[in-house]
Amino acid sequence: MPFIDIDAVEPLEVLPGCKMRTPYGENLMLSYLEMDEGAIVPLHHHPHEQGGMLLKGKLELTMGDEVRVVEAGAMFIIPPNTPHQAIAVDGPAVVLDVFSPVREDYAELYNNYIPVTDDDS
Repeated sequence: MPFIDIDAVEPLEVLPGCKMRTPYGENLMLSYLEMDEGAIVPLHHHPHEQGGMLLKGKLELTMGDEVRVVEAGAMFIIPPNTPHQAIAVDGPAVVLDVFSPVREDYAELYNNYIPVTDDDS
């Protein structure tokens, strides 16, 4: 899957107001995250290194003890096991995250997803 049409990847709503598409390879995962205004990715941590770029909108981003409001174009790197949170403020936001290694929990969501169509009778 070297070329990805993000519109062809089925979005999953993993949290209220947060839809993601997460194509991945052997060693890294991309996560295209669309957040409605006020949507919250609550404080959490994981063993994966996470980098990202805010493509559209504005986020209140917490990493460890630091909180910043960032705008489109902002990039960030979150070390493994660092508590972090994101809140879309003043409108919707779109974030491109990169995880290494691949997040097994996200991969499992997509591997178990079977779209239902009218042809499935």
